[in-house]
Amino acid sequence: MKVAAQIREKIKEIPESEPFGYAQLGISPGNFFTAAKALERLQKKGVIKKVSKGIFFKPQKTIFGELEPNYDLLLKNYLFKDGERVGYVTGYTLYNELNLTTQMSFNTQVATKRGRKKIEIGWLKANIVKAYVDVTEENYRLLGVLDALKDIKKIPGTTADKALQILMPQMKELALEDIDSMMQYALQYPPRVRALLGALIESIFPDKFDLKALKQSLNPYSTYKLNIKTSTLPATSKWNII
Repeated sequence: MKVAAQIREKIKEIPESEPFGYAQLGISPGNFFTAAKALERLQKKGVIKKVSKGIFFKPQKTIFGELEPNYDLLLKNYLFKDGERVGYVTGYTLYNELNLTTQMSFNTQVATKRGRKKIEIGWLKANIVKAYVDVTEENYRLLGVLDALKDIKKIPGTTADKALQILMPQMKELALEDIDSMMQYALQYPPRVRALLGALIESIFPDKFDLKALKQSLNPYSTYKLNIKTSTLPATSKWNII
């Protein structure tokens, strides 16, 4: 089958408003130039529209006009690669989901190891920010909690103390192996995250975990000013949190 015919058949299978790229069309690198010309012809006919470089969608027509592409699906292009998770939504959007704030941001943050850049496609505005470790389906929720600890003083509409009061019950529900994993991931995060995680684990799970690696990773003379009450987090003084 010719490349142009192959593209038309593939596009028929794609739902309207769903963004797609060369990967979804099964185009080999050697046929990219031919494919680009075929896609250009389909754009001129109004069969498809361009969202951004290499990304298209079939416009869905309604009595109110054409619908915009599905931006949630578009965002997934930055969260997954070849079906494997490589990123996760962080920042204010995540902290809202964790009930740490009621405020939302119009600019989504996506954490990934695939580099940093800004995305502006229609009303989708996102920043790609650094993930401290490789992201997987198994660990991205734990990394989100570590991100919240990293930004604990910057979460809008709350204080570090109030945010911890919300996070601590959620951490109590985690499996013990997840806590072990978080300690390993935290070694790649800034010192204040390691100190705060150590204090949390020692306060929530006394004597259940070996915290030596976290403790030894910290400068014993450093202090971390987070304004957290000892009534909220009893182990603060052991981790130089003031």
